[in-house]
Amino acid sequence: MRDERNAFCDRVSVALIGSCTNSSYQDMSRAADVATQALAHGIKAASALLVTPGSEQIRATVERDGKMQTLQKIGGVVLANACGPCIGQWCRESADAPNTIVTSYNRNFPRRNDGQSSTMNFIASPEIVTALALAGRLSFNPLTDTLTGADGVPFRLEAPWTAPDVPANRFVRGQSTYIAPPANGADVALQINPASERLQIMQPWPAWDGNDFIDLPVLLKTKGKTTTDHISPAGSWLRYRGHLDKFSDNMFLGAINAFTGESGRGKNVVAGQSAQPIAQTARDYRARGLRWVVVGDANYGEGSSREHAALSPRLLGGAAIIARSFARIHESNLKKQGLLALTFQDPADYERIREDDRISLLGLAQLAPGRLVECLVRHVDGSSETLWLRHSFSASQLQWFRAGSYLNALNVAVGSESR
Repeated sequence: MRDERNAFCDRVSVALIGSCTNSSYQDMSRAADVATQALAHGIKAASALLVTPGSEQIRATVERDGKMQTLQKIGGVVLANACGPCIGQWCRESADAPNTIVTSYNRNFPRRNDGQSSTMNFIASPEIVTALALAGRLSFNPLTDTLTGADGVPFRLEAPWTAPDVPANRFVRGQSTYIAPPANGADVALQINPASERLQIMQPWPAWDGNDFIDLPVLLKTKGKTTTDHISPAGSWLRYRGHLDKFSDNMFLGAINAFTGESGRGKNVVAGQSAQPIAQTARDYRARGLRWVVVGDANYGEGSSREHAALSPRLLGGAAIIARSFARIHESNLKKQGLLALTFQDPADYERIREDDRISLLGLAQLAPGRLVECLVRHVDGSSETLWLRHSFSASQLQWFRAGSYLNALNVAVGSESR
């Protein structure tokens, strides 16, 4: 059944509660209260119900108090204490057709929870998600609609009781998973199978060579909201999370190309090929010894503080991200990886960037807090123009750029102190 007005699928395929958001003792208690009412009438969830405890402490405490068992009795499946389905880390059955899931997580960007564009994700509180799981349909209103008990008698759910923030018998610590490192790790040899697809040893980024960036191609100009999920999608890609090179094949898969309206594809202006995956073009530029820039729209990088959204552009040859504006955490992550995070002095200049442009960032040796960056834009028709870019680098953050990354700068500082 579909809501024809909004084209929403009414049937709930999966209901999910927990993860890092809305998984407190109080949240889980209220969801368990709704489950208790269903059990009293002899019914279970009509849709799949997955429960992800927010922490080991929460898991152990709600299990001690019987709340986890109550959720399991209505059909709930308890997952590991992790981000889990919130970032697509679950065994999701293929959903090629449009389908609805409901979650108590904090984000529902397209493809966020399972990497599938056909999935429609609706956010609600844990108790509402539990109620929708019992009904199995999105249109269910627990304030007015009824469920049918095992005896065939309709009944209405009551609002769950106001659970305490802290359990009466205090929290249970749960199982300890912390392994202390050795006092001196200098002699520890880290061994990773070179054939591994899951893990990869990362090498330090090279330091800035002191030269301006000249005639950089525009890898991509994004249009509209470009979140970290658009830049670095999760879902099935999480299997490669520890192998940056393999993981980076997902770079910009969800970003909308301002020139074509397509997602995840663009033009290789050097090879003259169109509709190539963005990561493939970036790798080709890198192989040719070319750095590149990305041009972003307003609030570029909103969403999770996902470092891979900065790591992948750095790995594949990015030099700078030029946007109308940045989301704060992502801007900081770009700086930490030695990338220039720059904004148009006039946001309308975003419109002046063309697909075949070459970008030069000049005067970088004089880069200082509050100092504008000169951006020479050379168009394919032979004309050129100068734009001015802002940045928010502090003096210490500029050291990150010059050293190649924050970690490089930190190692230099530590080395100086030890001598």
